[in-house]
Amino acid sequence: MKTAVAFVGLVVTWPVLAQQAEQTPEDQPARYLLGASVASRPEYDGASTRQTKLRPLWAVQWGRWRISTSGGSAILGFGRDAGGAGASTLLIDSSRLRLGVALRVDSGRNSGDASTTQGLPDVKRTLRARLYANYSLATDWNLGASLSQDILGRKGGLTAGVDLGWRFYRSPTLEWASGIGVSAADGTNMRSYFGVPESAVAASGKPAYSPGAGLRDLHAGVSFTRPLSKHWFVFGGAGGSRLLGPAADSPLTQQRNGTYANVGVAWRN
Repeated sequence: MKTAVAFVGLVVTWPVLAQQAEQTPEDQPARYLLGASVASRPEYDGASTRQTKLRPLWAVQWGRWRISTSGGSAILGFGRDAGGAGASTLLIDSSRLRLGVALRVDSGRNSGDASTTQGLPDVKRTLRARLYANYSLATDWNLGASLSQDILGRKGGLTAGVDLGWRFYRSPTLEWASGIGVSAADGTNMRSYFGVPESAVAASGKPAYSPGAGLRDLHAGVSFTRPLSKHWFVFGGAGGSRLLGPAADSPLTQQRNGTYANVGVAWRN
């Protein structure tokens, strides 16, 4: 579900800053954003229990460099670079292709946070390196891809994703965008988040399960942005995902289909 939420946030806006496309990153002034959003989603991918949380939202950019919370970069107006949360920079920035690298802290998973994961090993906090690219197929169509690797060797493994975004409506007061994508993971990531080791069978009450690499989920969503003034705007989105392959077959998966919704308000300079 994190992939779906992040993707819809990444395709949601860049119309207010459209004229910046004519500038090089070095010519652009520093930009920043502050806001908050409320989101409702499953406790974890495959859970039947939902949670609703209020989260702060912020992002800052200096030329090709950026640091932000999850979703903050897209709302600030970075549009199709898909850097995501953490610190990132563009290596290639042309009219059609953007290629960049990013670092972010992955919080992992505290298995005591959900009743269905109690007794399983925690997934340790780690640092992830990400390579991302986005190609403009047409004015309102973008194809993105990414690879993310746990670089501290804390069993976070490798994840990958491909997403297609379409901005299907744009006016001075409202924009609508949509997207669809698929994600995959290596065996290390699958075993950390969907596996049940033999040593945890008694404590968790779940049968042993050791998945290999494969597809993780298929996701789609729709989102909107509506300016309230020169600097203030509201945004939101909704969508769903379906777990695939080894993730769908996990004894931790209570339901393959999941949905989410979010709404927020932010100030952008």
